[in-house]
Amino acid sequence: MNNTRVFKMSFAGVYPHYVAKAEKKGRTKEELDTIIQWLTGYDQQMMQQQIAQKVDFETFFAQAPQLHPNVSQITGVICGYRVEEIEDPLMRKIRYLDKLVDELAKGRAMDKILRK
Repeated sequence: MNNTRVFKMSFAGVYPHYVAKAEKKGRTKEELDTIIQWLTGYDQQMMQQQIAQKVDFETFFAQAPQLHPNVSQITGVICGYRVEEIEDPLMRKIRYLDKLVDELAKGRAMDKILRK
């Protein structure tokens, strides 16, 4: 599977779709930002800089301060693949993010999404 196209997608280009998905289901942009920051270690200002610079997913995750230590607890199927079985480390991180956004949109409690 060639993931180059996904890796080069702009995070800033996908972010509004994440926001729309969350808001359509009654969740907030703030909740979405909390999830992204929990996963990546970015603070709000750093994350906004990444969006403003229109970095791709590869750069977004490469520059992330630190993935949360509990990311291994993110399991399940997203886009037809089991997240925990995805071999490519970058694709796994992207799918972790997709899975968390999906859980938010499905109404899951924030404590459960953040693996508390």
